[in-house]
Amino acid sequence: MKQQRFFLQLLCFFTIITNTVMSQQNANQGWIDWTNFKKYASQNKAVPPHEKGEKRVVFLGNSIFEGWLQLRPEFFAGKPYYDRGISGQTTPQMLLRFYEDVLALDPDVMVLKAGINDIAQNTGPYEQSHTMNNIKAIAQLARAHKIKVILCSVLPANKFPWRMSIAPADKVIALNEAIKAFASENKFYFLDLYSSVVDDEKGLKKEYSEDGVHPNIAGYKVLEPLVEEAIRRVKK
Repeated sequence: MKQQRFFLQLLCFFTIITNTVMSQQNANQGWIDWTNFKKYASQNKAVPPHEKGEKRVVFLGNSIFEGWLQLRPEFFAGKPYYDRGISGQTTPQMLLRFYEDVLALDPDVMVLKAGINDIAQNTGPYEQSHTMNNIKAIAQLARAHKIKVILCSVLPANKFPWRMSIAPADKVIALNEAIKAFASENKFYFLDLYSSVVDDEKGLKKEYSEDGVHPNIAGYKVLEPLVEEAIRRVKK
């Protein structure tokens, strides 16, 4: 009887352990999928070694960066520029994939554009302080690895087509002020893209966007020389 009870207890123990391990594996898979590590995994492996004298730049961001490569591939062609934008992403997701999509590429410069999807509550309720903590962490991680950082302002938006209940205009302005203040206090380069494309209703000018959030080709053409100038300045 005692031996039977022992084996029953042992069976229960192994059942609990197995279920715990399986649950952890599922949780890890969900975390991996949520961060979208797979998006650029094969491309990252194919990145060549950093050549001497090369000034490599990684663009970390959301759909505005991902769409940039799709609509204006000529901006990136022939340059050591690596676009790592993922549509819909928020700052915690970008922070989690920093090592895979930025550090592993051994860049000299990182251009970070983040925050609009936090305001849109794509991954949960928006708290400016939480978003800023993620932006700070990404910038500080980059600096710790001797990567020059360009912190871009969030582009203007006065509505979200996918979430009309949110009024983002003033939140965008407040977040940009916080990013600018952090950049100034910590000597990071702040790139004001907002002012170049904003209309008189705190939105993205109609000639530069089809949906009021994402730039079109004309919009990217306005942003490109500003980004190039910023890269030139921080590479000195």
